[in-house]
Amino acid sequence: MNSRNTPYAFPPSVLSQITQLPELPMTEIKALWKRLFGTEIPNHNRQFLERRIAHKLQLIEFRKTDRNLLESNERRIKALIETGKLRNCEKDCRPLAGSVLIRIYQDVEHRVMVEADGQYEYEGSRYASLSAIAREITGTRWSGPLFFGLKAPVKTKVKKGAKR
Repeated sequence: MNSRNTPYAFPPSVLSQITQLPELPMTEIKALWKRLFGTEIPNHNRQFLERRIAHKLQLIEFRKTDRNLLESNERRIKALIETGKLRNCEKDCRPLAGSVLIRIYQDVEHRVMVEADGQYEYEGSRYASLSAIAREITGTRWSGPLFFGLKAPVKTKVKKGAKR
């Protein structure tokens, strides 16, 4: 199967490492922490340590496939910390690869998978945009992000003196 047609999945080695974390003795958790973070463990809360280690393992693996996304997220986080305000996402702000968008339209559930290459899969076919899928579902032109709830509808201002 072509990897471009499937969402990113972590290799079994990463998944097995993460699922084995609860069974590891605390000495191995400490050693793994030191190897991944380069410091001693900050506390002895095992659940915290396991979650941070799992996150770091996934981050290392995901960085191999989509470094630009991680760097973009890091810039946004730094901007939020510095200013306390999060600027609007760029125009091309897409959901993460592997996300499943669900929309119920006319009592039918429609599922769209976000692919790693930025395309979308709907009912076995690939689409370049959510708008094309929304049009396929409804038969009319829709904003795809609006149809799938990724974007809030724009509220129109009522002019003074206008009837409601």
